[in-house]
Amino acid sequence: MPPPVPLPSEMSRPARATRWFLSRQSGGHVIRDGDFVEKTGDRVRPREAVALRLVQQHTSVPVPTVHSQSFADDHGTIRMSYVDGDRLDKIWPDFEDCDEIKEDVCNRIWDLIYQFRTIPKPTEFANSFQCAADGTASTDVLIKALPTHSSDPLASDADLRQRIYERYWEFNGRRYEKELPDMLPRSDRTVFTHSDIAPRNIIIGEGGDCPIAGIVDWEDAGWYPEYWEYANIMKPTGDTDWQKWMERTAPEKWDISGIAAARRVLF
Repeated sequence: MPPPVPLPSEMSRPARATRWFLSRQSGGHVIRDGDFVEKTGDRVRPREAVALRLVQQHTSVPVPTVHSQSFADDHGTIRMSYVDGDRLDKIWPDFEDCDEIKEDVCNRIWDLIYQFRTIPKPTEFANSFQCAADGTASTDVLIKALPTHSSDPLASDADLRQRIYERYWEFNGRRYEKELPDMLPRSDRTVFTHSDIAPRNIIIGEGGDCPIAGIVDWEDAGWYPEYWEYANIMKPTGDTDWQKWMERTAPEKWDISGIAAARRVLF
């Protein structure tokens, strides 16, 4: 991985510094502390720790181990194990002339995705069609509650599609104001979904076969329609070559033209 950036308070004593920023984004900072990582901020919620534990409990997908957590008001901190390796977005250009490696890596990503898709929804969430890992409502920009909405999780596929349409309309989406409801994909079931599978969240370990050492950043994980992971992988990004290979190797494909139309307004 690229050299970490020392915390400002520790730059004056580099020989003894053990804490570095790995990521600084609005609402959440990720700090490496030796063999641990602390994710902290007002966007860090219990759902991420719940998601990590569910994945470890039900699958062999490599994820950070949660060691401690604390939440107060609108601020949270999760302390977890550090996953050593290189982010896939940093080393993907090294595979420029290696189509076999690209195909193999993407096949293995899909294999892991289809492992955690089998994580069962707890019976206490049975009345929620879509919900986060801890049963709370999703904050995904496509379906986040508007001020006039209930903050409860969505109860059906029809409710989810209606929410997307209402948000599209609220944010002045007009090009497909009549067509969008019929353009949106339909789903009879929800599956456990990371919701932000991207090269920056995939850690590659050492070895000639490019082993996947970990998948990180589970803050949006939960139960979503079965097409959701695919749709989020294909959302606008600079990782176009990786997307091409994920599309090529996808075990299932959906018509996500309606999701793409909504995203153009809501992102």
